[in-house]
Amino acid sequence: MRTSHILLLCILGAALLSSVFCQNANGPNECCFKFYPRRVNKTLIKSYNMTDNRCPRTGVILMTKKGRYICADPNLSWVEKIMKTLDEALL
Repeated sequence: MRTSHILLLCILGAALLSSVFCQNANGPNECCFKFYPRRVNKTLIKSYNMTDNRCPRTGVILMTKKGRYICADPNLSWVEKIMKTLDEALL
């Protein structure tokens, strides 16, 4: 009877440790899995960040003045114009 309790505690401990190790992964924080389908007015955008190179798709995260985040395709002309405008404003 005692060995079954010890075995059960070992299995429970292993399960708890595995969940802790899974949450400690060193993956990217923000990735874009879908891109926003419509054009966004550049006056609504406050800043942008490129997604991490470990993400499955390269993307741009646009931050609006209202604090919303929009994933966009960095190869689209309107996204490139927004990024260029924001970069020039920093100079």
